[in-house]
Amino acid sequence: MPASPADFLEIARSIGVEAGALIAKRRAEGVTVAASKSSPEDVVTFADRESEDFIRARLAELRPDDGFFGEESAATLGTSGVTWVVDPIDGTVNYLYDIPAYAVSIAAVEGDPDPSTWTALAGCVVNPVLGEVFTASAGGGAFLGERRLAVNRDVALAQALVGTGFAYSADLRVKQGQFITGLVGRVRDIRRAGSAALDLCSVAAGRLDAYAERGLNPWDHAAGALIVREAGGRVGGFLGAAESTVMTFAADPVLAAELEPLLYELHRDAGLPL
Repeated sequence: MPASPADFLEIARSIGVEAGALIAKRRAEGVTVAASKSSPEDVVTFADRESEDFIRARLAELRPDDGFFGEESAATLGTSGVTWVVDPIDGTVNYLYDIPAYAVSIAAVEGDPDPSTWTALAGCVVNPVLGEVFTASAGGGAFLGERRLAVNRDVALAQALVGTGFAYSADLRVKQGQFITGLVGRVRDIRRAGSAALDLCSVAAGRLDAYAERGLNPWDHAAGALIVREAGGRVGGFLGAAESTVMTFAADPVLAAELEPLLYELHRDAGLPL
């Protein structure tokens, strides 16, 4: 049985690429909404479910003793101490509208499926439209294909290009809009791509200087956070906490130290719970 982070990464990469090809094929055939979740805007497609079922089945074949924690199905505990944290399509609304910024995200973590306590072992994020495969393993570095990644260094806050996202709840989006209003004048500019996993990979690849978003679930950031860390970046939440639904930010450690208190202040001023 595989035991090293590199072994887990090979599994994540091979299954991620296969799942990416599957969702790209389904997108070409036409997308059907299967249901709404937290709000009418928060949709799940039949392809989300098919992708997760495929990933789960493949992992069960290769790692039958591991746990599974995905967006679209019930979590299961394993006996090995390893859990696979999976987003079968990160950026489902992009997928629905055929915007080429959606991805399969697969991570292997050791410990309970809780970002505050787990140890990430390997992660892979696949954008099948662009054919980009982002990978990282604990201690092994972060890569886009064969190219080693590194976060941007020596970026002043005023020159930072910052990625973000918004909640499905309209009421919460209004408060997040207030948060962004306070941030946009303090940085170079804001980008909103619609996929947290790809935003985190963009920080690792130097396409963004930083990223900050409220409301992420563990499957949104499990793989991307490891990719940022292995690219030399810092990922976390407020006041030393791990990344969570309250806040997930990522940047070069120096920039992150300057950005975090500003994010906290703007968060509080916008009336967002801390």
